[in-house]
Amino acid sequence: MAAAAPPLVPTPEATALPSQPLFARVRLATSSDVPHIHKLIHQLAIFERITHLFSATEASLSSTLFNSPPFQTSTIFILELSSTPLPPTTTPLFFSPITQIITLDLPIDDPERETFKSNDKDGGSDIVVGGFVLFFPNYSTFLGKPGFYVEDLFVRECYRRKGFGKMLLSAVAAQAAKMGCGRVEWVVLDWNVNAIKFYEEMGAKVLHEKRVCRLTGQALQAYANPAN
Repeated sequence: MAAAAPPLVPTPEATALPSQPLFARVRLATSSDVPHIHKLIHQLAIFERITHLFSATEASLSSTLFNSPPFQTSTIFILELSSTPLPPTTTPLFFSPITQIITLDLPIDDPERETFKSNDKDGGSDIVVGGFVLFFPNYSTFLGKPGFYVEDLFVRECYRRKGFGKMLLSAVAAQAAKMGCGRVEWVVLDWNVNAIKFYEEMGAKVLHEKRVCRLTGQALQAYANPAN
């Protein structure tokens, strides 16, 4: 006679980890953001392996940025992040902040949280700066329309691949469309295949037939005294 099968031992049900919301906001940068902007640009130089070309200082940024209304000259959007809901900010005249909630499986460990605590007076102590985009107006003679040129787009390492780069670039594209611009342009390093794929997925066309030409340093200063 076959032995009876032992009773089934109930197993505990797997407990799903609670989702971790991360609240994001893109807003216009102000002069009080210069210390963070300077640090972000330096991190970008490290990422692009060109720290030997990095000479910007907080003083040089302060003296050359924020001297004109936004979108008429160099303009910066700042990415702010918080694990708690972002308090409302005073809506500026030129741009209404863009907000978004990202759901994460696990909280993000930010080793530089203290360094990048936001200077936004309307914010709380939990808000940190996660990235930035700097752009300025240009003009297309073929289209007969103004446009924007994106000089820098950067998201700090621990916040990458979460959609924040797209959030920043989308904010520039949306502003360009709102202002009737013909296009938004930027360059990408040929070895940065992840960025190239990201831009193409956003609908951008990579122009392989064009090269960047640049006059800088002594080659530029030589034109200050053409008689010599």
